Amino acid sequence: MNSVKNEKKQTIKLTADEFRYIALLHEITNTYTYDCIIDEENNRVIYLVDPKDIGRAIGPRGSVVQQLRNLLNRDVEIVGFSENLEEQVKLSLAPARVKEVKVVSRAGNKKIVYAVVDPSDKAIAIGRNGRTVSRATLILKRHFGIDRLIIV
Repeated sequence: MNSVKNEKKQTIKLTADEFRYIALLHEITNTYTYDCIIDEENNRVIYLVDPKDIGRAIGPRGSVVQQLRNLLNRDVEIVGFSENLEEQVKLSLAPARVKEVKVVSRAGNKKIVYAVVDPSDKAIAIGRNGRTVSRATLILKRHFGIDRLIIV
């Protein structure tokens, strides 16, 4: 396994598949990928890239995403990455407009993030069948140790 460090100096272990998927995206687009998360439950691969490289990673009219979907036989999602928690919440829930982010610590060392979104964007932030909030939670858990994300 290979490792990637986040701002808290926690080591993120990459599986061989995640490492291969990162190399594949780099080979196709020449973009730097911070992380790749394989979400078995939703049969998808989530790539975390520099926000300014999202367009290149997606490709014209989504051509790169479609190519990766065909190669990997999974849904592919490209999300911007930030080492700042608040910014990462915003990037993970985009295109929903996040107005405020609050982190609350609960008993048992549990960390919960409350994301206040524009009321007209609440459905976008949650996503069909909760896919967007689920994706954001996976990213926040892996990079910031967040246990739960609640959309308000």
